[in-house]
Amino acid sequence: MTAHYASDPALARGRRVREEESTFRSCFQRDRDRIIHASAFRRLKHKTQVFIEHEGDYYRTRLTHSIEVAQVARTISGALGLNAELTEAVALAHDLGHTPFGHTGEDALCELMAPFGGFDHNAQAIRIVTHLERHYADFDGLNLTWETLEGLAKHNGPVTGDIPWALAACNAEMDLELHTHASAEAQVAAIADDVAYNHHDLHDGLRAELFSTDELAELPILRDCFTAVDKRYPGLNYYRRRHEALRRFFGVLVEDVIGYAQTRLAGLQPATVQDIRLAGYPIIRFSGPVFEDLKVIRAFLFERMYRAPSVIEMRARVTRVVEELFPWFMENPDQLPKQWRKDVEAAQTETDLARIVSDYIAGMTDRFALQEHERLVGGL
Repeated sequence: MTAHYASDPALARGRRVREEESTFRSCFQRDRDRIIHASAFRRLKHKTQVFIEHEGDYYRTRLTHSIEVAQVARTISGALGLNAELTEAVALAHDLGHTPFGHTGEDALCELMAPFGGFDHNAQAIRIVTHLERHYADFDGLNLTWETLEGLAKHNGPVTGDIPWALAACNAEMDLELHTHASAEAQVAAIADDVAYNHHDLHDGLRAELFSTDELAELPILRDCFTAVDKRYPGLNYYRRRHEALRRFFGVLVEDVIGYAQTRLAGLQPATVQDIRLAGYPIIRFSGPVFEDLKVIRAFLFERMYRAPSVIEMRARVTRVVEELFPWFMENPDQLPKQWRKDVEAAQTETDLARIVSDYIAGMTDRFALQEHERLVGGL
């Protein structure tokens, strides 16, 4: 049953460019489908999560991560009576703005773009779906609904202070009420992101042998998960044992979010989706005890995985790729692909050009960035 505080497609606030409604899909279903068919979504297949995309076929990429986030989000959304299609749309699109090489590439691009208004991957996702996807005859971007754009802009909470320029440009056209929280659907997409990466980063770290199963079994939450597996399946194969434990860990996180959200909703008693936005605090989150346990797990991952010597070494290498490609294209904008030439010709300032170059590099996959660096600058 749909809750009265769920986002209702019949009451959606519309699109930037007015369109006739579909006869068989809601507006949020249409948003989701456009995101799946977007070029930027397909490119996530070859963009890294933690490890560089070509380092192994079994590690998560941004695409597999986004699919996992959407699966978690649909589960939580369904349990809470929310609109599953809007939740899924935000979940699938939340990483569209990521650069090649994950947060390493973003850090490099942020520094390079500092003189030109900066770079923010969440704002870049907005820029992609409102401007950079150019396939439709009637508009640039995907012409998504206000609710989906709001979710992309605010799924991590209200946006205050210095607003990234790409988000400010969208907000000037469609006031996204950046000072408020997002819908419950967008909040679910955000927490689903946390559930997914906490779970799969442990998987990937084990596969990369950056830490052992025994070390994992000493961490909060996981300790109980391994104990439960050993009690039910004594002598279980090594790989099945850790998979079963991590599966239980995954379930603990999802159940905690659902249970705590139900408690907070019961306390707030929201009558409409706007009551969620104006609550003044996030409704969808982990309970206090689980949040504290996850801080311990994240600290473990930070030390043993994100700052592992092999990862640090690769971070340094790919940082150099971005740092050398950016000035090369700034000096040689005529070498950008043909579909970017009109933008370059229309650029009136160095900032205009820098933002075009930034858009181009941010859209690269890991492998394409490495290939272009080899072709244009030289090998690492």
